[in-house]
Amino acid sequence: MNESVLVVGSANMDLVARVRRFPNPGETILCNDFAMYPGGKGANQAVCCAKLGARVDFIAKTGDDIFRERLIQSLSRHGVRTALISSDGSASTGVALILVEDGGQNEITVVSGTNMLLLPADLEGHPRPFKEARVALLQLEIPLETVMKALQLAKMGGAITILNPAPARDLPLALLRFIDVLTPNETECEMLSGIRVVDEDSAEEAAVNLLRKGVKNVVVTMGDKGALRVNASGSRFFDALRVEAVDTTAAGDAFNGALAVSLGAGKTLDEAIGFANSVAAFSVTRKGAQTSMPTMDEFNEFLKSQED
Repeated sequence: MNESVLVVGSANMDLVARVRRFPNPGETILCNDFAMYPGGKGANQAVCCAKLGARVDFIAKTGDDIFRERLIQSLSRHGVRTALISSDGSASTGVALILVEDGGQNEITVVSGTNMLLLPADLEGHPRPFKEARVALLQLEIPLETVMKALQLAKMGGAITILNPAPARDLPLALLRFIDVLTPNETECEMLSGIRVVDEDSAEEAAVNLLRKGVKNVVVTMGDKGALRVNASGSRFFDALRVEAVDTTAAGDAFNGALAVSLGAGKTLDEAIGFANSVAAFSVTRKGAQTSMPTMDEFNEFLKSQED
């Protein structure tokens, strides 16, 4: 695949500790397994797209510190084009503090740092990637005004726009109308719609509410249950592959990256969701964020193993 995907978003260093269980408030738990992984939703999704074969431009901002070089090296090694990653010495590179318990679930605290210094002005001097991209993929770990500007520029360039509304926050109606595909998880869907999401039926009700606000397609990711697509033609549920989860940290990023690559290749939304579901399943069988993203060869081997 050589589809052109533009990712605008965050770059973090993930500091990951594996624990037997999550601590209670005020409690200290000892563990022996710690590692640093390049992360951030934007960077994770960019790496996923590149490892799956897309041509990827990534617009982000880091600090002028020890994490920048490691992040750039990781992105470049995986094939992401990094020329548009700027730096700002007035704040630290973003950091995510992640606890992963034995069952593979995680708790994450993000220190935004320079991610929140990526401003609309940082986009205006780079028209090329917005004109070339077949798909533009964004998240919410950067300022909302920057997300809005990026969506506007992407639509002007004719790109399909995907917004992964994570972490959850309220979004203005004006922004929702620039989104072709919105990919909330259950919590994010509930916050955006104001409708409590507890099952497939309530997820569909919440998604329909978002369609009324101007979004063209809503894809609700529901963890190991699968994903629900809702648009003007109706709804369809996609079951997840059954795998043994090792680390769910970047499953949503794998889903969104794979969705962008597949749509960029001209696949229908339903075809892209099926592909994204399977890539997300692969990702939870590996530790880390960017390290859990498959190449196409690895993904094809994984699918063969699922058939055996």
